[in-house]
Amino acid sequence: MTRDGLDVDVLHSKLDAIDRATTTLRSITPLDASRLRSEPVTAAAVERLTCRLVDLAADINTHISSVLLGRAPENYRDSFDLMERTRVLTAELVGRIKPSVGMRNAIVHEYIRINYDIVAAAVPLALDTYSEYRRQVAGFVYDRATG
Repeated sequence: MTRDGLDVDVLHSKLDAIDRATTTLRSITPLDASRLRSEPVTAAAVERLTCRLVDLAADINTHISSVLLGRAPENYRDSFDLMERTRVLTAELVGRIKPSVGMRNAIVHEYIRINYDIVAAAVPLALDTYSEYRRQVAGFVYDRATG
């Protein structure tokens, strides 16, 4: 725990979980819609892993924004906006990563029938953005823990 109340161990644990999820997701690429339609286990794994990335990031965002800003986010999208306000994440990354919340919500709440063309196209974006998310947050955590 840092002087300001950040639980570094929890943050490290969640960052490691993001790393495991991106590594696992990367191991089943390349993906296309026809593969997702014909391999239901692969499709389920992709859905679960992409949702897990968003959930883990929202947990991290909530912890950091609650400590640094004294405010918990109202929803997952807001959690990324708050991370931009804390300057833990760049505005550029926040702009690229926030659409993943919509994908997660569509999958989890089954708002619509899942469009595997969209899911397959989203995987490389998720790998890129969540790897960068992990890098930016890990840098922040390192600086706080050693500073």
